[in-house]
Amino acid sequence: MTTALTAFPADGFTARWNRVDGDGSEQVDLRWENEGWTITSEVGGPNISYVLRLSATWAVRQFLLFRDLDDPDLWLGTDGSGRWGEINGAHRPDLDGCHDIDLPITPFTHTLPIRRLALDVGDAADLRVAVLDVETLGVVPVRQRYHRIGLHRFARTNLDTGFEVEFDIDPYGLVQDYPELFTRS
Repeated sequence: MTTALTAFPADGFTARWNRVDGDGSEQVDLRWENEGWTITSEVGGPNISYVLRLSATWAVRQFLLFRDLDDPDLWLGTDGSGRWGEINGAHRPDLDGCHDIDLPITPFTHTLPIRRLALDVGDAADLRVAVLDVETLGVVPVRQRYHRIGLHRFARTNLDTGFEVEFDIDPYGLVQDYPELFTRS
């Protein structure tokens, strides 16, 4: 059974989440430009913003994180084949094979593999994801599994720790509510 996601509107889309503990929120704006997606986000609580540049097929091309400077605190880019580098051109071999970014301070980044993989109900995929700590700017590869367990339901498992969480998505593939952390507003 094919369970395709709804295409985002050509004129863009905005989504918002609130932290369950009341200690922050996020607003994500999606825009189609230059034959790909540009995602801009403002995250209250840690007070950061980030920009993701994606291909038309939701493959990460660039990631920029801003904390307290006009210039990015962190800039990562990939060639689309899982080879990563920093703004200064330094190759990050530790991240090779990662295709997605995971920011634990936001539910949005789960949309990246959900849209890119286009799994049917019952299908699962194991992948390496670049997980970012916004306080230390540390980036480490983590093995994760995304399993589409229903038309609008996913399970995500950290294969390194065994932690698993289930969450619902909307027709676009955006997380609705992420248990104990985020609610869609």
